[in-house]
Amino acid sequence: MDPKLPGIDSVDVVLQADLEARAPGKRFVNRLALETSPYLLQHAHNPVNWYPWCDEAFARAQAENKLVLVSIGYSTCHWCHVMEHESFEDEEIAAFINAHYVAVKVDREERPDVDAVYMSAVQLISGHGGWPMTVIATAQRQPVFAGTYFPARDGDRGAQVGFLSLLREVARRKKETPADLEKTAATLTRYLQPEAPPRFDFPRDSLVSTFADEAKARFDANAGGFEGAPKFPRPVVLDTLLQIWARTGESDLATVVTRTLEGMANGGMFDQVGGGFHRYSVDAMWLVPHFEKMLYDNAQLATTYVTAGQAFGREDFHRVARRTLDYLLREMRDARGGFYSATDADSLTPDGHLEEGWFFTWTPDELVAVLGEDEGRRVGALYGLTPAGNFEGRSVLFAKTRGDVELANAKLYAARKERPAPRLDDKVIAAWNGLAVSAFARAGFVLGAEQYLDAARGAARFIRDAMQVDGQLRRTFRAGEARHAAVLDDYAFVIQGLLELFESTGEAEWLDFARGLQAELDARFWDPDGGGYFLSAADAEVLIRRDKPDYDGAEPSGNSVACRNLLRLHQLTDDARYHERATALLSAFSFQMRRAVFALPALLAALDWYHGDPLQIVVAGTERQPMLDVLRGRFLPLAVRVIAGPDLSPAKLALLEGRTDFKQRAVGYVCHRGVCELPAETPNALGARLTPGD
Repeated sequence: MDPKLPGIDSVDVVLQADLEARAPGKRFVNRLALETSPYLLQHAHNPVNWYPWCDEAFARAQAENKLVLVSIGYSTCHWCHVMEHESFEDEEIAAFINAHYVAVKVDREERPDVDAVYMSAVQLISGHGGWPMTVIATAQRQPVFAGTYFPARDGDRGAQVGFLSLLREVARRKKETPADLEKTAATLTRYLQPEAPPRFDFPRDSLVSTFADEAKARFDANAGGFEGAPKFPRPVVLDTLLQIWARTGESDLATVVTRTLEGMANGGMFDQVGGGFHRYSVDAMWLVPHFEKMLYDNAQLATTYVTAGQAFGREDFHRVARRTLDYLLREMRDARGGFYSATDADSLTPDGHLEEGWFFTWTPDELVAVLGEDEGRRVGALYGLTPAGNFEGRSVLFAKTRGDVELANAKLYAARKERPAPRLDDKVIAAWNGLAVSAFARAGFVLGAEQYLDAARGAARFIRDAMQVDGQLRRTFRAGEARHAAVLDDYAFVIQGLLELFESTGEAEWLDFARGLQAELDARFWDPDGGGYFLSAADAEVLIRRDKPDYDGAEPSGNSVACRNLLRLHQLTDDARYHERATALLSAFSFQMRRAVFALPALLAALDWYHGDPLQIVVAGTERQPMLDVLRGRFLPLAVRVIAGPDLSPAKLALLEGRTDFKQRAVGYVCHRGVCELPAETPNALGARLTPGD
C-alpha cells in the first residue's frame, strides 16, 4: 500500500493504522512509535525510516542487498540529541539513509548486549568510545565501520568529513567494491572475538597494595577525586578503598575517600537545592557538572556516603545520603515502587530553547526575586554567585562557604519547580533498581530509617511482581509492559540488593528471591569452560560476540558484583557450591586483575573478602534494637548479618542452628567460619566481640 504518512515506505495495513493513530498532527512517523523506550520514542517522528533492533530489519537488508545503519544512544545523552537535530531530522540526509540503508535505532540501556558488541568495534577502530554510537553493518550484523558523533556535513563544527559524506562514501563502496566491504566486516568480526586469557594465582596483598598505591598516585589532593578534568564519581573505587582502610587502618586511604566525598558534596555536581548528583564534573574542582542525573550514580553514591558516614562517624556524609535518597523518593519513583532511570541535561529556557543546565542554574537577581534582597545576597554569597556566573552567564550553586541555607533551599526548590523540568526517562531498569534497593536497604538499617526500608521493599516487590515474565527476569518496564531479556547486571545487581535487604530486615522472602535468581543466573549465564558469567544468557539472541564483562566503571561489572554475592551467600547458607563458583570466577579474571587492577576495584573487593575472615553475626530475641544499634554504629565490610525472626529457621539457614530462641530478651552471636563465640547478652558484650578478622 502507499502510506499516508511520509517516513514509512512499506508496512502492513494494521501497522500503518496504528502508526497514524499515534501521530496526530505529525508530518513523519516511523516504527519507533510502537516502542516503549523514551529514547526510541524521541526519534519516532524523524523522517528516517527507523526500525528498532529486530530480525525484520536485517532480513530486509539481506533481501534488498543493503547495509544497516545502527545508531545507538540513550535518552539523556546530550550529543545524541544534537545528532538527531542535525542529521536525523534533516530531510536530505534522511532521504539518503532511506534509499541506501536500513536504519536501526537502539537504546543502549534496553540492549546493553548490543551496545557492548558495537562499542568494542568503535574502540577497535577509533581507539575511544562514546555515544551516540554510529555503526554501519552488514545484513549479518558484522560491522564495516564504527564511530561516535558526526556533524551533519563537511565543515560543520570544524569536521573535515560530515555524516552525509560518510554515508555516501560507504554506500559507494557497497555498490562498487562489495567484496572489499565483506572482507572488512569479516576481519573486524574476527578481531572482536575474545581470547581466553591465561590464569594466575590471585594474591590479595600485592594486588591490594598496587591498587592503593595507584589510587594515591592519581588522587587530587586539592579538590579530591582522581586526576584532572573531567571528573567522574566512580563510587566502586571509593567503596574498595573504604574496605581496605577498614582492614589496614591506612590513614592516607581515609584521606582519599573523605576529601573526594567532601569535594563532590560541596561542588556543583551535587544539586545543592534539590539533592542528588549530576553525572560528572566537566572541571577538576567538581564545580560545573554535566547536568543529567542517573539512577545508578545516585544509588551508588548514596550507599557510599552512608557507608563513609558509618565508618568515620560523619553526620555530614549521612546528610548527603539522606538528601540524595529523598530526591529519588520525591522525583524518581514510580507509583508502584520502582525507580525511573534518568533526567536529561537539557531543559527549556523562557524563550523556548533547549539549553543544558538552565533548570539548575541561577543569577543573583533570581535569588533576590525568590528570597528577598538581604537573604538573596546572603545566600548568593554562600553559594558563590557572581553577576558573570560560572556557566554560560548563569551560576551553578556550590558551597563556597558554610552557612544555614535549609529554608532558602526550600524556597528555591519551590521556585525551580515552576520552570520547565528536564525530560524524564521513566523506564524502570532492573539492574539500576537493584542498586537502589541496596542503597535504601543499607541507609534504612544504618540510619534507623524505616521509610527507606519501605522504599527498598517496594522496589524489590516491583521487580518480583512486575518485571518477571514466565519465571524469568526482564530488564525494563515501562507503560505497563516488562520487556527485553535481562542481562548479567540485572541479575547480579538485584541479587545484591535483595541480600542487603535481607540483612537489614531479617525477612526471609528476600533471601529466597535472591537464591532463586542466583540459581537462574548460574544455569543460564555461567561459562562452564572458562569460568565467569556472560553478559547475555545462553538462550538469548545470538550476536556476533558474547561478552563477558569485567570493567568496574560508572557501574560495577556484573561479574564483580556476582562474585561478592556468591561469597555472601556462602557465608549465609554454608553452601560450598557458592564458594566454589566464586573461586572459579576469580580465577577466570586473574589475568585482568594482574594487568590493570585499578580497572577492577569491585572485583578486588571480592578478592579481599575471599582471602579474609568474614564475620557471621546473628541477632535474635524480641527486644533486639539495642543490639542492632551496636551494629549500626560499626563499619564491618567483611561480615554478613542475620536478624533472626519467626520466618527464619535452621532449615533455611544452617547458621541459625541453636540460635533462634525468640522468647529471650536479646542475644547476639559473632562467628568466624561457622564457629561462634559465647552469646553476647548485652550491647556492650556484642560490641566487644565485633573485631574484624584479617
